[in-house]
Amino acid sequence: MLRGVRHSLPVMLGMIPFGLVAGVAAHGVGMSLLEITLMSGIVFAGSAQLVALGIWAHPPDLFAVALAAFVVNLRLALMGPVLAPWLNHLRGWRLWASLFVMADQNWAMSVSEINAGRRDAGYLLGSGLAFWTMWAASSALGHVLGSQLQPQPGHPLFFAALAVFVAMLVQMWRGRLDVMPWLVAAAVATGVARLLPGTFWYIVAGAIAGSVVGGLRDHRRGGRGVRT
Repeated sequence: MLRGVRHSLPVMLGMIPFGLVAGVAAHGVGMSLLEITLMSGIVFAGSAQLVALGIWAHPPDLFAVALAAFVVNLRLALMGPVLAPWLNHLRGWRLWASLFVMADQNWAMSVSEINAGRRDAGYLLGSGLAFWTMWAASSALGHVLGSQLQPQPGHPLFFAALAVFVAMLVQMWRGRLDVMPWLVAAAVATGVARLLPGTFWYIVAGAIAGSVVGGLRDHRRGGRGVRT
């Protein structure tokens, strides 16, 4: 767990702007400091929170907000089985706590650990707890900054969320074998976004398409290593 915390520190620096943006967005829709802190601690899903905040209204349509967050987080159902070499050996609170704090960043870090032959699942939990603490703190700080700055929609600050995902792609790139799954995922997501504008199903469709192509690729190669 301590090793996971140490390895998470450089990534946490890149995630702080993401948390600040979530806090600023929460302030913009009228959330209190306590509400965004609780939301970040309980939901702990930056992309889902930003999507939910993007459709927030007064009073909020709780079903629509919950559905949007659910759709965005469906990718976790596809990501979790990749960590089966670790998760299959966990039971009770260790399993559920590890799944609760699993995020895009420490999932990618854990995949690299599994590919390197390391077998300590505490790495996932330790890094996840570090990210969870940082996320709640940075979103709370973002709310405080939002009350002072009050940026307008379209401000460059809101690009930080997209920048985090771009940085993650760089870390996850493994070479030309990843070209086809990535291209298929991008093409399917773009097509679904055009067919169903204003919805979030393009995220799920792109993830499933890319995963299927990646799985077929690995099957042909004999299933060596952990791939996504």
